[in-house]
Amino acid sequence: MDGQIFAQLMKIRSAADAAMMKSHFPSMSVPLSSEIDYQPFYLIPRDCTSLLIICLNPVVIFSSMLRYHSFKARQAMKLAFNPTILPPIFFILLGILLIANVCAADRRFVLEPEFPKKICATLLPLKDEGSDRQRIQAAIAHCPSGEAVRLTAGRFLSGPLLMRSGVYLWIDKRAVLAASTDPHDYDRGQGTCGTLGTPGNGCRPFITFNGNDGGGIVGDGVIDGQGGQPMTGSRESWWQLARRAQKEHSQQNVPRLIQLEQAKNLIFYRIRLVNSPNFHLAMNHVEGITVWGVTIDTPATARNTDGIDPGAATDVTIAHTTISTGDDNVAIKGGSSGGSHFISLIDNHFYAGHGMSIGSETSSGVSDVLVRGLTLDGTTSGLRIKSDASRGGLVKNVAFQDVILRNNRWPINFDTRYDPEAKGDLIPEYQSITLTHVSGGTGNLVMRGYDAAHPIGITLNGVRFDKSARWEIENTRVKVVGKGVFPEVTGGMQIQ
Repeated sequence: MDGQIFAQLMKIRSAADAAMMKSHFPSMSVPLSSEIDYQPFYLIPRDCTSLLIICLNPVVIFSSMLRYHSFKARQAMKLAFNPTILPPIFFILLGILLIANVCAADRRFVLEPEFPKKICATLLPLKDEGSDRQRIQAAIAHCPSGEAVRLTAGRFLSGPLLMRSGVYLWIDKRAVLAASTDPHDYDRGQGTCGTLGTPGNGCRPFITFNGNDGGGIVGDGVIDGQGGQPMTGSRESWWQLARRAQKEHSQQNVPRLIQLEQAKNLIFYRIRLVNSPNFHLAMNHVEGITVWGVTIDTPATARNTDGIDPGAATDVTIAHTTISTGDDNVAIKGGSSGGSHFISLIDNHFYAGHGMSIGSETSSGVSDVLVRGLTLDGTTSGLRIKSDASRGGLVKNVAFQDVILRNNRWPINFDTRYDPEAKGDLIPEYQSITLTHVSGGTGNLVMRGYDAAHPIGITLNGVRFDKSARWEIENTRVKVVGKGVFPEVTGGMQIQ
C-alpha cells in the first residue's frame, strides 16, 4: 500500500479513535485528528499494512495524548490498569512486536524521491574532447547544500569526482558522464592502478561520497564507467585486466564507479549506471540510503561488476530498480567493517548476474532484510545466501516475498560452504529465513547448513517450482506452512 494512502487512513481512523477515548475519559482533553502530529517513519510492507493500521492507531492516539497532555500519576495509573483497556493494550503491543519481527525492513517511511528544487550550476558539454573534471569538481565544491549541479544533454569526460555533503549531481536525459580510462587519474600514489597485484585497491573510485549527509545523484542521464574501453597507454581494458587476474590468481587494481563511505541520507534516483570497471554502487558504513528507479547495465562477462553492495549498512531501500551485470546484482554484506540491518528491496527486476545475494562476508551479521516483488530473469543464482567458516556469522530475519524466478541454475542457493576449502571458526548461521509466494522453473534448490549444530532455519509458504526442480538439502530445519511447497521437500530435518 502506498505510504500516502496509509497516512490518510491513519487520519481517517483518528477521529473515531479520539471520540472513543473521549467517551472513556471525559475529563481528558483529547486532541482532534488535525491536531495530532502523525510521523510514520517505517517503510510498511504491503502484507502488514492492514494489521499495523489496526494495531497502531490506538497506540498513536494514546502516545499523542501523553505527548500533548500532562497526566497526574493517579490518572495515568487508572488508565494503565483499567480492566477494559489493559487487555487490548497488551495485545496491541504484542501485535506490534510480532509485526516488527515478521516485517523487518528499512525503518524509514520511504516515498519516491523528487528532483532538487534549486540548481546552483548548469554545465554544457564542451566542443573539444578534453577532460571536464576541473569544472565539474569546482561546481560541486561551490554548490550550497540542498542544491544540484546539472549536466545538460551531451558528453562529459571526467576523472575522479568528490561529492560535497548535501549536494546533488543531476545528469539530464541524453547527457553522458564518462569516466576517464587513464589509470593515472585514479592512482592512489603507489603507481599500481591498472596493474595486477594484492590487495587490489590501488585505484580511487570514479565518484566518492565520503562523510556526506544528504545529496546524491539524480536524473535520466548516464554514468558510463567505460570498463570495456582500452586503458590509456594499453591495449587491455579494465575488464580484460580483471579476467587476466582470475587466470593468474591475482587481483586487479581497477576503479569502482561510485563509493559511499561513512555517508547517510543519500538519494540515487532514475540515473543509469553502465560499464563499470568494478562494483557500480558500493557502500560502507552508511545509513538512510535510497536507490529508486535506477538502471544498472553491464555485460554478464564483465568480472566483479556487482550492481549494488550495501556493506555495514543500516536503513537502505532499493526500489523499482533494474540490474543486469557480471556479478552479484545485489550483495548485502556484514563483514569486519560492521553488520548490515534493516534493508528493503521492493519491486525490482534483475537480469544477468549472480542474483539477490547476502554475503559472502557475514562475520558482523546481517539481519532484518525484506525482499518483496522481485523478478529474476536469467541470473545464475536466484535467492542466495553465501558464506563460509573464514567469514561467516549470523544471518537472521530475512523475508523473501512475491518472487518470480526464470531460467536460473540455482533458483535457491543458501550455502554455508561458499569456499569448500575455507578454514576458520567464523561459522555461518542462517536463521528465521522465510519464503512466501516464491515461484520458478527448474534448477537446483540448495539449502545447505554448516552442520547439525548450526542448521539453517527456514519457513516455506506458497513456494512453487517445476516438478523437475531438485532439492539439495543438508542440515536444514524446514517448516512448511500455509500454501505449502512443490515439489515436496526431501532431506534436511523437515518440520510440518
